[in-house]
Amino acid sequence: MSPSAPESGVHAIVLAAGAGRRFGGGKLVSDFKGRPLLCWAVDTALACPVESVRVVVGAEAAAVERILSPDDRVRILICPDWDEGLSRSLRCGVESLPVDARALLLFLGDMPYAPSCLAGPLLDAVAAGAPAAMATCRGRPAHPVAISARLFPDLLRLTGDQGARGLLRTCPGVVEIEADDEGSIADVDTPDDLRRLAGEPRHL
Repeated sequence: MSPSAPESGVHAIVLAAGAGRRFGGGKLVSDFKGRPLLCWAVDTALACPVESVRVVVGAEAAAVERILSPDDRVRILICPDWDEGLSRSLRCGVESLPVDARALLLFLGDMPYAPSCLAGPLLDAVAAGAPAAMATCRGRPAHPVAISARLFPDLLRLTGDQGARGLLRTCPGVVEIEADDEGSIADVDTPDDLRRLAGEPRHL
C-alpha cells in the first residue's frame, strides 16, 4: 500500500487494547501471513491521509510494542483501564488527539483487510459537513469510520463495552458509503477466523 499525503488535522485511531479472550489470548501478535495480525491494520491506517496513527493498547501492551515497526507517525497509547470496555479504549484515543484535530479515522486492530481506499470518500463526506461517515457492506456496519471533531465530546461520554456505532446510529446527518469489499467487515475473533482469512487470496 502506498501512503497518501497527510491531511492537516486528520488522525487515525487503531483500537487494539482487548484481551482477545475468544481467541485464547495473544490474538493481535499472532502470525497472519508472515506478520503479526495487528501490523496489517496499522499499515492500512498509515496508508491513509492522516498525520498520525494512534494505536491504543492494553491487555497485550508489552507484546504489541515489540512488534510494531518504528514509524514517525505511529503513537502507542497504553490504556491501563482497558478492561472497562471498548468505550474506554476509544476515549483514550480521542483524549490523545491534538486540539487542532478536525477528524479521525477509526480502525480495529483485528481487521487485517479493512480497505484504505475508503478513507478518501469517508473524509470527503466529513469535510463536506457530515458529523461522521461510515462504511457499510451488505447492510452491515463496516470499517473504517470517519468522525468529525464535533462528535469528539460525545465519544468522550461513551461508557461500557460500546464503541462509536451506537452513537452514529442515532446521530442525524451521518453518511453511509457502501463498500463492495468484504475486508471492511472481516474480523478475527477466533483461531479459525485467522486461518480462514489467511487462506483467502487478497491483494492490498
